[in-house]
Amino acid sequence: MAVFDLIQNFLESGGGVLYIVALVLFIMWTMIFERVWYYAFVFPKEARLMIAEWENRADTTSWQAQKIREAWISQMSEKLHTGVGFIKTLVAICPMIGLLGTVTGMITVFELMALFGTGDPRDMADGITQATIPTMSGMVAALSGLFVASRLEYTAKIKAEQLADRMPQH
Repeated sequence: MAVFDLIQNFLESGGGVLYIVALVLFIMWTMIFERVWYYAFVFPKEARLMIAEWENRADTTSWQAQKIREAWISQMSEKLHTGVGFIKTLVAICPMIGLLGTVTGMITVFELMALFGTGDPRDMADGITQATIPTMSGMVAALSGLFVASRLEYTAKIKAEQLADRMPQH
């Protein structure tokens, strides 16, 4: 139970923007896990079926057969790359949302300074905390997905190439 209290305190200290960062992070990692699941379990089955269908074709050498092969490979490549661009977009959005937290935190500081002057450092420190925590959180969220997004893109490319290699043109 203490862990949840710590998380709640952290989210509250960063202001409302931190909830948005957490939501984007949750969506990003849900998409990442979906892609990993697809690459590990769904794609191999689909690829085996496609390869078997290609090998069972009577004609694999004509121009029409080659165009069918290219279309099938293109369809599978599209399935492999589905969602990767969205994940990369979420990675790029995280720091921007963090910067929005910086702006809202600094607005809080300036409002406090306008109302009460610079006499209460505690109030100013809360505003500065509210400004820095979302920035840091946005950067950490982006970094957590940056490597994985690049790896997913690379994996999709390699799997599409391997599929093309396993469907010979005879």
